Amino acid sequence: MPIVHIVLFQFKPDVEASIINDACNRMLALKDNCIHPTSQKPYIETSSGGADNSIEGIQNGITHAFVVQFATAEDRDYYVRSDPAHQEFVQSLAGIIEKAQVIDYTPGTF
Repeated sequence: MPIVHIVLFQFKPDVEASIINDACNRMLALKDNCIHPTSQKPYIETSSGGADNSIEGIQNGITHAFVVQFATAEDRDYYVRSDPAHQEFVQSLAGIIEKAQVIDYTPGTF
């Protein structure tokens, strides 16, 4: 069953726009940079994201959102726990992220 992985970021207020833009581009590039250890091919099915533009005013500081889809929970687990490209990306956020939130779900399950 597919897994949808939602990642929300609040960047620190003093982080320059160019650094935020670079981090967001690198987040989206994980779709091509994360390689499955068995197939040796990219395994992220879809990835999208961008800056918040909601008019509701209930973002609680969140400024950017990303949605990543995996074919299986096993693929998601490898991504989160072991994928070297993802691990390097996460480490690169040190010092620029004020808050990060993640939620995953399987479509249609309640």
